[in-house]
Amino acid sequence: MSISDSILPEFDLEMSGTRKVIERVPDDKLDWKAHEKSNTMGWVACHLAEIPGWVEGTLTQDSWDLNPVGGEPYQALELGSQQEILDSFDANVATARKRIEVTPDEEFAKSWSLLSGGQSLITMPKLGVIRTWVLNHSIHHRAHLCVYLRLNDIPVPGLYGPSADEQG
Repeated sequence: MSISDSILPEFDLEMSGTRKVIERVPDDKLDWKAHEKSNTMGWVACHLAEIPGWVEGTLTQDSWDLNPVGGEPYQALELGSQQEILDSFDANVATARKRIEVTPDEEFAKSWSLLSGGQSLITMPKLGVIRTWVLNHSIHHRAHLCVYLRLNDIPVPGLYGPSADEQG
């Protein structure tokens, strides 16, 4: 079995669950935050929309510089509605899924680095980047967003079975 064949079912499951959570974010709560040091609900949803967009660059390049010397620094995605966030998420998931599907096993084993100003922050195999910084990172922020939903009395969708809001 190829690496792409083994990781795509997990990718599909986690992205489907993430979409369910983003679907619950109301436009009038995008600026809500749990604490002054917390990110807004909109920031978390936008972050979830952009994470699958990292797959393409990870699997086609050897590094990504967040603050390239003499270039524009990375800017977090900022969208103004749930629909815009879902549209971005869906486009990124579709592109990521296609890239994973066509990537040969040997590419997943190559090293990839996250840089800032040309200095390495992390270096790991590309498969590790997909698992850690795409899948696990999405799961982390999806849970973060579920807490925000709960704190706003918005029903939380079931992800690995029914949620407390979906039980009869």
